[in-house]
Amino acid sequence: MSEQMNETPLLEVRHLRKLFPAKSAFGTREKKFIKAVDDVSFTLNPRETLGVVGESGCGKSTMGRSVLRLIEPTDGEILYKGQDFKKASGQELRRMRAEMQIIFQDPYASLNPRMTIGEIIAEPLNIQKRYGSKEETREHVLKVMEVVGLNPKYYNRYPHEFSGGQRQRIGIARSIVLGPSLVVCDEPVSALDVSIQSQVLNLLRHLQESMGMAYIFISHNLSVIRHISDRVMVMYLGHVVELADKKQLYENPSHPYTQALLSAIPLPERHSTRKKILLKGDLPSPADPPSGCIFHTRCFMAQEICSVEKPELKDIGGGHMCACHFCGGCNQ
Repeated sequence: MSEQMNETPLLEVRHLRKLFPAKSAFGTREKKFIKAVDDVSFTLNPRETLGVVGESGCGKSTMGRSVLRLIEPTDGEILYKGQDFKKASGQELRRMRAEMQIIFQDPYASLNPRMTIGEIIAEPLNIQKRYGSKEETREHVLKVMEVVGLNPKYYNRYPHEFSGGQRQRIGIARSIVLGPSLVVCDEPVSALDVSIQSQVLNLLRHLQESMGMAYIFISHNLSVIRHISDRVMVMYLGHVVELADKKQLYENPSHPYTQALLSAIPLPERHSTRKKILLKGDLPSPADPPSGCIFHTRCFMAQEICSVEKPELKDIGGGHMCACHFCGGCNQ
């Protein structure tokens, strides 16, 4: 990890925002927006895994797709290897996108049912015009299938003939076939059985070590995030509330929201003395977020300043970033 920190970042995201138009109340002309991602900044080093965690609706997936410009961000900067990815277009955009891929959450919906497995995996190669003949393309696809644990004899089969775990391996093969430097893993194991989850996670770690890729790994499962990540970013209502090295965050969570999330991880009975933190109220609407600190309406540490002044995401020591007025002093 120390070696990674000294490297030039592979990806730099600065003040990323994504707003979606919301329906206005009847009879009003005021335009409202859903603030799905609001002022998100982070860096990602080569061969590093940044875990992104938070409740459903916190903006994790929207952030990941905005970084890849699968949905266009409203504002902010995205620098890939020092180049402005947000301004790239035409051939430059196509070239950069070849190095930035995604694994989708649903292995059933992310594959075209009318295409064979070979055609699905070969599609990125054909779009990028990597090979001059179908034979060369087929040879490369068969090699990638073997790497992800798919029998080459499945080349001409269709997605409906496979289990969920096998379909996700097909999705992984499609994402790595171009040899990318960055892969956004959008809840890649949440739709799989627990026994299959571990196999896919081990495959992703093996591929990262052998191919030197960096991951943005999005999940709501804190145990999965702990297993695979180097650093962890916690999101709440479109904002980053905490960002730290995995060990720091799990052993010394500083933001009240992170503490609440970690307290909900199931433990064996012999460890059941840990106090669970129950958050009050419901997740506020991203179309009308609270003033001041966005978490203050549910926070067990909230004071008057929290409803008035928005806390900055600041370094509280050793690269541990936290957006709380009482960071460092609110640990349980």
